[in-house]
Amino acid sequence: MIDDLGADHFALAFDLPDIGESRGAPASAEKKTLADIVLSAAERLGARSTVIAGFDVGGMIAYAAARDHGDRITGAVVMNTVVPGIDPWSKVLSDPRIWHFAFHALPELPELLVAGHQRAYFDFFINFLAGKKEAVSERHRAAFARAYERPQALAAGFDWYRALSADAKRNGQPKNIRTPILYLRGDADGRSPDEYVAGLKGMGAQQVRGEVLRGSGEFAPLEVPEAFVQSVASFARACKPGAGAA
Repeated sequence: MIDDLGADHFALAFDLPDIGESRGAPASAEKKTLADIVLSAAERLGARSTVIAGFDVGGMIAYAAARDHGDRITGAVVMNTVVPGIDPWSKVLSDPRIWHFAFHALPELPELLVAGHQRAYFDFFINFLAGKKEAVSERHRAAFARAYERPQALAAGFDWYRALSADAKRNGQPKNIRTPILYLRGDADGRSPDEYVAGLKGMGAQQVRGEVLRGSGEFAPLEVPEAFVQSVASFARACKPGAGAA
């Protein structure tokens, strides 16, 4: 969606540390640290009045940016994810369909079993989580697998899960968050944004609202690209200094 978002904004997309074309392990896989790395890279490239948007682990990082680096951004879009330590975190973890959170957090074993089988393993999750499986093309699926071919990349991805308990501990401490937050969610899994928005408000988010991207699942930017761009771009415009509260 870079070209569409870039029509009216300076749009950047990053490979997270040690994933894809990125090289070098971060000091920590905690989302506060990853948010600092992403924001620092954007700032070096000239980004100003930054709105950070991400889904899945990217959404956790976007929230960490709002919570722990709020003075560096004007808004955060958290999409299709549960934020560690914030309702409905415990409810999601207890869902047997989310078995992989615990498995991925184990030391070394996930790498041992998934190495060499990245494509098949990732296809399972794409097919399970996407509302429109056909929207995640062969080209996309091959690119996802290539991004994790290196042992270091695979370890970096699983390290995100190994840091979730530390993320949950940090996020579980209420904090007054003034940065506007948009929580986006596809409707394919039947979950409403409402309980996620309520959880964020309960932990101190002062300006947060939810939207549904209808007809999509986990991969909304690929499944409903026009709706995704419209929501993010509209939110970014509302977050510009002088535009008023989002």
